[in-house]
Order: sequence, then C-alpha cells, then structure tokens
Amino acid sequence: MARIYSVLALMATLLCESAGASARDARGRLVSDNIPDAPASLTEKLDAYLGGRDARLLGWSASGGLLILTRFADVDQLHLVAHAGAARRQLTFLREPVIQAAFSPDPNRGGLAYFSEPDGRENAQLYYQRAGESGAKLLTDGKSLNSNAVWSNFSHEIAFSTTARGASRDIEVIDPESGALPRLALSGDGAAWYPLEWSPDDRKLLVLKSVSFAESYLYIVDLGSGQRREVEPAPGKVRIAGARFSRDGQGVYLISDRDSEFAQLRYVNLYTNDKKVLSGHIPWDVEQLAISRDGQYLAFVSNEHGVAKLNLVDLIAHQDLTPPKLPADGVIDSLSFDPDGKRLAFDFAANDRPRDAYVLEVAGNTLSAWTQSEAGAVKVANFVAPRLLQFPTFDQQDGRPRQIPVYVYQPEALGPHPVLIALEDGPPSQFRPSYEPWYQYLVNELGFAVVAPNLRGASGYGKSYRALGSGALREDAVKDLGALLVWLGAQPGFDAKHVVISGNYYGGSLALAALVNYSERLRGGVDFGGVTDFIGFLSAALPYEQAGARAQFGDERDPDARASLRRLSPLTNADRITRPVLIVHGRNDARVAAAQSEQLLNTLRSRGGVVWYLQAEEGRVFQSRLNRDAYHQAFAQFLESLR
Repeated sequence: MARIYSVLALMATLLCESAGASARDARGRLVSDNIPDAPASLTEKLDAYLGGRDARLLGWSASGGLLILTRFADVDQLHLVAHAGAARRQLTFLREPVIQAAFSPDPNRGGLAYFSEPDGRENAQLYYQRAGESGAKLLTDGKSLNSNAVWSNFSHEIAFSTTARGASRDIEVIDPESGALPRLALSGDGAAWYPLEWSPDDRKLLVLKSVSFAESYLYIVDLGSGQRREVEPAPGKVRIAGARFSRDGQGVYLISDRDSEFAQLRYVNLYTNDKKVLSGHIPWDVEQLAISRDGQYLAFVSNEHGVAKLNLVDLIAHQDLTPPKLPADGVIDSLSFDPDGKRLAFDFAANDRPRDAYVLEVAGNTLSAWTQSEAGAVKVANFVAPRLLQFPTFDQQDGRPRQIPVYVYQPEALGPHPVLIALEDGPPSQFRPSYEPWYQYLVNELGFAVVAPNLRGASGYGKSYRALGSGALREDAVKDLGALLVWLGAQPGFDAKHVVISGNYYGGSLALAALVNYSERLRGGVDFGGVTDFIGFLSAALPYEQAGARAQFGDERDPDARASLRRLSPLTNADRITRPVLIVHGRNDARVAAAQSEQLLNTLRSRGGVVWYLQAEEGRVFQSRLNRDAYHQAFAQFLESLR
C-alpha cells in the first residue's frame, strides 16, 4: 500500500505540472506550491509572537537537577537546570530534535537515554549518552519506530517499545553499557505494547496494551518466565490512561474509566485483589500520576473543564494535602518526584505563560518556577483570555438541546469580527486553554475571533460524550459544525459572512468535511495532515494502529461501513468544495500518507479550485521552527487573501 501511495503521489505531481496549474518552489526541506512569498512586515510581526520558547520537563537527574527540552536554534534539544533560576546547560547539539529523554537513576552512572528522529523521518531512534560526553551511541536499528524508554531501578537496563521485529510494537530491554543487542521482553503479536514502569525489585514490567483511545489493557510481565498477568480484567472495554506500582510492590495505582463515566484513580492489591477508588469525589478525568520513591506521596492531575488541578495525597497518613494555588488556569504535564521524594516537578502553561518547569517543595508546601521562558518580542499582558461558552446543537439531551463547549478568543475592539474556527486534532482530543501565541497573533494583529469547539467525540467530558463522535456517529460531529455556524450567525460580535475553518490531523478531516457540507457559509479552509480518503487510510494503516483507527472512523472491511466511509471521504466529495483551501502535510507522516493530500490537491485543481499547498520533510508534527514558521506565514497570508 505504501508503494501504491508513492506511485499515486508521483502521478499526481506529474499531472499537476503537466496541467500547468502552478509551479512548485522547493527550498531545502520545504515545498511551496502556489503560495506567494511572505512580505517582510508579516514575518517580522509574526516572529514577535512565535519567536519565544518554552521548557518541557522530562524528569530529574540523580543529583537533583531537572532535565528539560527547550529550543535555542531550530529544534528542541536537551538541557539541564541545576536549581531554580539556574542557567540551562545544553546537553545535546543535534541537527534533528530530541523528543523524549531520561537520566539513569544510578548516580554512579549518570547516563542519558533519549529519542531523536534522524533526517526528519518519523522513526525515532534510541540513543545513549554517557555522563560528561557530547557524543551518543545508537541503541536501535536506525529504521524501526521506537518510544517510551523506561530505566530500571537498579539493573542499569532500559525497556522500550519498538517495531524492530515487524508490524507489532514489541517491548525490548537493553543495557546500554554492555554492548549487547536488545533482547525481546514481550512480543506484540500485532498489537501495540508500551512499558510503563519496572517493579521495585526490577523483576517485572508494568506494561500497557493499547488497542484504541477507548480500549487498553494493563499487564504485569515477569521478565524471568515471560508470564503475563492482567491487572483488574474488565468484562467490557476500558480505557487506562496510566499506571504505577506501589512502592511495596504489593499493588498498582492506575487511571481507568472502569465502572465510571470519567477516568478515575484506582488502587488494586495484586495479592488480595482488594480495590479502592481514590478520586471518586472528582467528577472529571484524572490524567496522570506520580509516586515518590519512598512511597509516601502520590500526585495526580484532574482535568476540570479543560483546566488542570494538581492533587497530592500522603499515602502514609491517608490524608489529602492542599498544594499551593497555581499561577493561573492552565495545563499541567510531566509529573515527577525527585530521587528523595521530597520535591514534585511538573511543567505548566497558561494563556499568558509559556510552558515552564515548576517544583513543589512538599514539606514546606511552596511552589517555585525553575525556568522562566521568554515569550519573545511581544507583551503577553495584551493577550486575550479565551471565554468558555456553549452553543446548542441539532440533537437533544435530557429533553433539551445538547450544549457543545467552545472556547472563544475575541478582539477587544467592537465587531463584527471575521472568525476562524480552529479544530485542534479533532476527536478524541480536547482543546484546552494553554499558551497559544498563534491565536493571539490572529486576534491582535489580524482582528479575527478564534473559536475552538470541543465537538462531540472530544475527551474530557466523559466517555459517553466521547463515544458520540466515533465510528458511524462521526458524521454527527460535522453536524455540530453546522450548528456552530448557525450560532455564530446569531452572535452580534461575529461576521457570519467571513468564517474560515482550520484543522490539524483528524481535525483537518473535519475541516474538509465542513467545506464539503457548508461551503456556501465559509470563506475558505485550512487542512493540516487530514485524512481525505478514509478507505485508503484505514487499509494502509499499520496493523497495531488499525484497530484504533477503525474504532474512530469505522471498519472499511464491513460493506455498509465501507459505503459510508466512501460517501464521507473529502476526496469523494471534492466537487462540493467550492472555497479556497490551504493544504499542509508532512512528507514523512507515518499515519496519514502525504499522497492523500496530493490527491485532493490535484482533484480540486482539476475542477478549477484555488489550492495552496505546503509540504515539509518532516513527520506528522513539524518539529523544526523554520518549517513551523513557513506554515504560519502561509496560513496568515491565506487568511489575508480571503478578505
């Protein structure tokens, strides 16, 4: 199938060139098609918003410093911060970005394991760098997809997920200092398996089998015998969002939506099978957890209407603690206790705050920022805070019109304002108020109102709401967009005759679906990496991703579902897209082939449609700042062209 897509892409390119539709401009690792050069005034003003940087926390060093990802040049690299306010000491100097990393917990070894994608291909490789050295050793084969490296407690080994043996995601283990090749710890058998944590005695692994966003299974694997034991088997499908061993090895703390509308923090005793729910008083999803090495403290994050709340429990005293109030409403990620279990680190971002690393001193209950990222040459005090609103959609809930949550960024000046509907990845993800300088540019410089709905199918509002947008019900999310357009037309602050829609990845597919169904009410659309041919996408998906994709979109092997998928594919309905479109894609996207965008591009052009096209030699996400800048410049010019 991949070969077929390559041939299609080549044919599409040749057809486009032979028709004289537009000339492509290839500059380094970017291909720009029908996109004019950005004027200096635009790039300068846009750079003021997007030229800042942030700090993503990865964990602690054995000596008590923080390992972070931050950018100084084009891509993110690893840095070490020794204490609050200390200068960031750069550890890696690569052409390609570092994606994940972790220090060895052994203070005598101090080695560093990290993932990076060579040459912009979407196949992260595992590297090992000794303490005090600048070079790194490649631990994987250079071809497979690898992720989720987890250090053992004492044995100096790393467990990680890999596709090295074929179409599964297996789990392998390696000692990076031994010179030996990785050894197989668990065969995926066509599924996707990920290591979560080693047991306190390093004899077992806690692993996750992921089928789809809504279906996963938790196991303990005995590394000596290879035996697997499922933790808390359920009669139906359950979503597990994380898990950790208790420090005495007697049980497991896990985040699961078993018997609940929301993901809850649970504890299961592995010997007595006793169970308890620790977050039953919170009617929202629990997202992540961390446990101190001495077993005294447990931290977890709850997602309360999109805003993160930090929760802390003293497991020995059986007492809920009250952490300090966060600087603002925002998003928390990467919970991690230090080696002594006295400090909790996490990264935090809010509307007017780039993501930074924070540390909570548990005993003193004090919170401090260890990094202070620069926002760039822009005043964050002028950033507009999004308002959380709701709009009624087409169906009923409890006898009343169902309400869809939507975040709105609106200029302070009187309207009506042109509108950008922003679909960030679409279901099952959730738009949350975080640091969004691109939206601030649109609001403050271009005068757009940015409207970010959490359509049915989004996570964060319970599994019943999430299920409303899956499989055969996916078309209802498109109807939500129609209801949103009606609602926008009834609001005096919005210009209903100047609405543009955009979406990333699965949100890109929804944006295209909106153009198919509501072109007469839209000015244009932007699609970044969206599926245009569902049957082709599902047929070509890797085996360990197919089940999840079919759960989300439908099973193309079923005749009725296949007919529906063909009917709903934007490529099938290209003749109904009558507005200009900006299409963006990563050439090395391993999930949605770039040929999907190429086919839609040429089909629209053959019908006289106006299409701008940008392609970067990257994967699904543009890691390079140069490529991200080119995308936002094209986006800004595209919006200006629709005025």
